[in-house]
Amino acid sequence: MTAPTRPPLKPLFDALQLLLGHAQTLQEFESVPTGDADGRVLAQDVVSGLQVPPHDNSSMDGYALRCAEAHDQGAEFAVSQRIAAGTSGVALQPGTVARIFTGAPVPLGADAVVMQEDCTPLPDVDGLPRVRVNSLPLPGQWIRRAGEDVAQGEVVLAKGHRLGPAELGLAASVGLDQLLVVRRPRVALFSTGDELVMPGTVAPKDMKPGAIYNSNRFFLSALLRRLGCEVTDLGIVPDQREATVQALRDAALSHDVILTSGGVSVGEEDHIKPAVQTLGTLDLWQIAIKPGKPFAHGRIGAAHFLGLPGNPVSSLVTFLVLVRPFLLQLQGVTDVAMKTVAARADFDWPRADKRQEFLRVRRNAAGGLDLFPNQSSGVLTSAVWGDGLVDNPANTSIVYGDSVRYVSFSELLA
Repeated sequence: MTAPTRPPLKPLFDALQLLLGHAQTLQEFESVPTGDADGRVLAQDVVSGLQVPPHDNSSMDGYALRCAEAHDQGAEFAVSQRIAAGTSGVALQPGTVARIFTGAPVPLGADAVVMQEDCTPLPDVDGLPRVRVNSLPLPGQWIRRAGEDVAQGEVVLAKGHRLGPAELGLAASVGLDQLLVVRRPRVALFSTGDELVMPGTVAPKDMKPGAIYNSNRFFLSALLRRLGCEVTDLGIVPDQREATVQALRDAALSHDVILTSGGVSVGEEDHIKPAVQTLGTLDLWQIAIKPGKPFAHGRIGAAHFLGLPGNPVSSLVTFLVLVRPFLLQLQGVTDVAMKTVAARADFDWPRADKRQEFLRVRRNAAGGLDLFPNQSSGVLTSAVWGDGLVDNPANTSIVYGDSVRYVSFSELLA
């Protein structure tokens, strides 16, 4: 009897495109205070109702003057007014300067600001302070022009933009105290495996042979929350068909996504595949990446199902390259591509693999990348030691000094 032919491994790009084709943006929105919107995704454009800054203002503490009147270095002037931030002055009197402070409006008639370090205060004359200007000003120097940051009516933040601290500040600068954002995806998370033990339930010295602590649950939950998800942690589901079906059925009732780790291979104790197929549809993919070959996507009712491999680094990598962009697109993010930069490999990698590889590395003091010596899919210490991944194409060896594609964990874990 001829053994069934296995389908070819699916390239990561093809798998990602298929997966993203299922990630339709959630159509439920909510208004949240601007200060609470970090990490959320805008559901509509943010349009400025004013210009920023609203008026020409000084970017330095100093003196506002007319350049035409300061044609000689060391020219002396009477100080006719004092303008602090939050106040407004009057038109500048000819032959005088205005003492001005950072953020204050530039008075009508002035066309430059000279910083106070380039000026020397002089004794009062006729009750007016005087100052010597020790440099020749140029028109426009140290003046921030009205609207140079934001024009009135300008789209300052586009729909689908994921908000960070700078974006919150920009929204506040145009007067918004509330922002309309896509609601958080609701994700149910559970692990499968009778070998799994929760930390704190069994002391290390009492662990049974073959038992391991459930590390995946902790980093997956943290990753989901960093991506703005509401997480329901369903714990560890026993390696039993009925228990797996029940957990999936219950999770599908009130969640947008069900995420599991382990049980997506084809062994006798891997119950995820038949359980999902009992309740809905399933695509089980063998993806041409290392680590992280087995990956599953399906639907149970309205809920998406995403199944990760059980080995911790495999689970981490498949989450970062597949689940992360899926969840971002579900929230309406318009640019979900993984961004790599060119970096120098300060290592050799002669063992070219037929799969696309993600190697754990970290930057060194010389600006290159060092390789963690053990690239096994079970060595989670490699992800703690490293600060990023080398995205190495299939069938590609690396020679010391080669330029490689590097993506930092700070980019992927934000």
